[in-house]
Amino acid sequence: MTPGKRDFRALIVAAGLAALFVVLFLHLEAQWAIALLALGLVLGLYFAVRAGLLARVQAAASHHPRAAIAINTIAGIAIIAVLREEHFALLMLATVCLFVTVCLGLTIQFGYAGIVNFSGIAFFGIGAYTTAVLTAHSAIPHLLIIIVSGLVSGLIGSLLILPMLRTRGHYAALVTIAFGILFRTFLEVNDTLGGPQGLKVEGMRILGWSLNDNISLGPLGTVSFYASYAMLALFVAAAAFTLIKRLERSWIGLNLDAVRTDETAAASFGIDVPRWKIFAFTAGNCLAGVAGAIYAMMSGYIAPASFNFGDSLLLVSIVLLGGSGSALGVLPAALLVVVLPEKLQIIQEYRLLLFAVLVILILRFRPDGLLPRTMREYLPGWGRK
Repeated sequence: MTPGKRDFRALIVAAGLAALFVVLFLHLEAQWAIALLALGLVLGLYFAVRAGLLARVQAAASHHPRAAIAINTIAGIAIIAVLREEHFALLMLATVCLFVTVCLGLTIQFGYAGIVNFSGIAFFGIGAYTTAVLTAHSAIPHLLIIIVSGLVSGLIGSLLILPMLRTRGHYAALVTIAFGILFRTFLEVNDTLGGPQGLKVEGMRILGWSLNDNISLGPLGTVSFYASYAMLALFVAAAAFTLIKRLERSWIGLNLDAVRTDETAAASFGIDVPRWKIFAFTAGNCLAGVAGAIYAMMSGYIAPASFNFGDSLLLVSIVLLGGSGSALGVLPAALLVVVLPEKLQIIQEYRLLLFAVLVILILRFRPDGLLPRTMREYLPGWGRK
């Protein structure tokens, strides 16, 4: 069997096993069964790492990014088809896909440009509130509203990055923390945006079709309306993943890597460091705004309480668990961090504590994350047959 065929086989097997796990994880209700499945996942990942299987799958995905995206998208569609009647499972799946999109934006900032951002949920909220205002007070098509919401988040991010350019290290992180706290405070005291009570958001309509209506398949039953949002969120996450991989393998990614590695050396070689930091921060926040727009239409209601600083820490923990700069690692990390506390009610009240412990353990024992980013290939494909 040729190396290319072995790579495709590894990708298909990995996607199939992941899809089976996700279906079982979302379908099961018994707490002991969920805990047993989660334990099995941990043990499976441990032995996969020890045997080098995880590295093999990651290498195959790196060598064939288009195939990896297509295979994982098909696996996602299959999961939605199997869970088509289960409202809660599809809601969780759509939420995971939206959080993947946000964390891919953070990957541009954290993993590529080295910019610390602890206000990811604030830009997610900016996209959501922009959508709420535009759907209520304009006749702009909803698909266009999603794009506009992403641009608004990116624009505000391009303004926030300006004071960050004059700071370094933990001082820059404090700027983003302050912005996240100020954003929620601004929403709570602003009666125009609903104050603490929040705003109602109209469901998405595409060419007259309402995504908030269940789909009747006659004798085959009824498909939950969350399936439509799950499909949309899946395609948005796939598009974001494609964008991230194209950036990583381009001269833009090369410039971002140089800025992250050593700003002084990059500047001495003529790289405009502020320009690329502004680009990374703006692009990452655009993705967060797009995800926030879809979330607002899906949930039908948003309030300041939905955009806590703790949720920003949750997004950071997903990036660290998956591996800083690893777009592929965001997928399993988001599933574990978002869904596990919802399914295991016993840990729901302690999730922030558990995430804090998880981040400490990752930084101590596996600082590169579940699927660490591989070494950059300056000439992608060179030397392979």
